Amino acid sequence: MLRGTCVNTEDLQLTRPLLIRSARASEQKQLEALQWRASLENPGDREALLANPDAIELPLRQIEEGGVFVAELSGVVTGFAAILPRDDADSELDALFVEPSAWRGGVGRALVEHCCAAAKALGARSLHVVGNPHAEGFYLACGFEAHGKKQMRFGVGLLLHKPLR
Repeated sequence: MLRGTCVNTEDLQLTRPLLIRSARASEQKQLEALQWRASLENPGDREALLANPDAIELPLRQIEEGGVFVAELSGVVTGFAAILPRDDADSELDALFVEPSAWRGGVGRALVEHCCAAAKALGARSLHVVGNPHAEGFYLACGFEAHGKKQMRFGVGLLLHKPLR
């Protein structure tokens, strides 16, 4: 798996160096809290999440297996992403959450690129995601291609994939 990398901020809107590294088991609850904050900022998700508090969980095993990556700005956790292997040898972007105060600043894009590199290092040819419809523009801007929809627990998810070159 990739070690902590500093992201070139010239192509992003970041003004400080962004470090992306593997998550630590001790950060599980902190990352789940970040996921809650980010998720509750989306009005379409708020009611369903508040009614179903079990919907947000970051499995400790996923962290321990090295599939969760944390983004830090000046030593402060500002986002995280997770990938999982798929049966077809590709990878799934299983989570992508950024502190709302850091939205539209390049953190999410940097996490996607890091996940692409990690997936490619594992032999994947594509990174797949079931995206929330409100994030479609973000995923398309990151190079994902839409190829369908899927009924999920709280509504319709967009099926997207990004070829890894």
